[in-house]
Amino acid sequence: MLGAEPVVALADDLSGAAEVAALLRLPARLALRAGQPVPPAGEALVVDLDSRYLDADLAAASVRAALPTRRALLYKKCDSLLRGQVGAEAAAFAAGAMTVVATTALPAARRTVVGGVVRVDGVPLHESAAWRAEVRSAPRSLPEALAPLPTAPVPLEDVRRGAVFLAERFRELAARGRHPVCDAVTDADLDEIAGAALLLGPDCRLLGSGGLAGALGRRTGIPSPRREPAAGSSGRPLLVVAGSAEPVVTAQIARLVAAGARHVALTPGELAGPGTAAVPALADGTVTVLSVDGSGGVRPGAARRIVAGLARAVADLPERPDLVLTGGETARRVLDARGVTVLRPVAEIHHGAVHCRTPDGRSVVTRPGSFGDLDSLVRIAAALRPRSLNPLTPPSRSDPPTPPPPFDPPAPPSRSGPPTPPSREGPVAGGSEMSPRLPTGPGGPR
Repeated sequence: MLGAEPVVALADDLSGAAEVAALLRLPARLALRAGQPVPPAGEALVVDLDSRYLDADLAAASVRAALPTRRALLYKKCDSLLRGQVGAEAAAFAAGAMTVVATTALPAARRTVVGGVVRVDGVPLHESAAWRAEVRSAPRSLPEALAPLPTAPVPLEDVRRGAVFLAERFRELAARGRHPVCDAVTDADLDEIAGAALLLGPDCRLLGSGGLAGALGRRTGIPSPRREPAAGSSGRPLLVVAGSAEPVVTAQIARLVAAGARHVALTPGELAGPGTAAVPALADGTVTVLSVDGSGGVRPGAARRIVAGLARAVADLPERPDLVLTGGETARRVLDARGVTVLRPVAEIHHGAVHCRTPDGRSVVTRPGSFGDLDSLVRIAAALRPRSLNPLTPPSRSDPPTPPPPFDPPAPPSRSGPPTPPSREGPVAGGSEMSPRLPTGPGGPR
């Protein structure tokens, strides 16, 4: 199947879009605006629709506007925890397709789909704490989240009968006007689902998390040794923007500061106000981390205003630093403020931390909000500035385990309305899900 069709993927947030771009194992362009040309065969276009916080009608319209008119293999990135306008976007994505094959299993993050129910560490999503920062209740099943898309279940025993059997099952359901919702527990299950969809050709579209995107990459991409990310310009400042006040991020920042980075912490009041918070000048060759001072707590409902304040502060800097951006919302707002509309993925530094280049050659690393172990930010900064940091001792066995990935602030009714207060004081900016490390090839992303 390699090279048969170009791949076009649509995502609802930037860190998820970058994740998919890396997992497809193809030369890829990551666009922050719709309307980009479809790439040639053997390449991928990934579009961040920035629709996670839109209302249902606007989110669906953003998907319809981004669907290409030229023939391509289409993939819709969906949050594995089913946040965002999943159903409205799925229905729009299905327009004109023979069928849409859906599963949001993400084995690398211990998220599965069994009996149509998303499970997190074996616990049904609606019984877990995964939606603790959302104002709505979690959907009780994947078909419920996909409504109004008409679906039919494909149980695990059918998935494990192989791609040829599955492809015929998909055809049967399509003839009945139903879209398959597949159980999956392992990457091997996802491989069978992706293989079956590919047997049906581009009239069959795929909808899933990074797990299914990885399976598609294993089927259509170029297997090759993993390419380490190239260091950024050592003479340019490196700015890490940490848009979360979660405790694990505080610990990650402490590790980075211990390795020699400068820390600038801005209060929520400075960031959420109408003005622009001042950030000290960035010296060439240095590493600076800009964060939210959460010591006094973050007022519920202020999360998106704080992220917007971070973006204004970065945009106001006269320097043009390389960037490390944690959280899809933070990443998108900062890049919008800096006028960046296209990225080229280079490699993954660690799971979910995707190294990209801007058209003018600057490095941008995106990473889900509080994802990664305690040395995550050190590893990212060291990959870009290997001579700017001090060596650190390995973390001790007493270091606390990394908590689950964070959760984005709850979505307001529309982009113009004020955010709705969450049920507790959540992170300032969340992220997408974990993804398995995948290789890239010589001469560009693979």
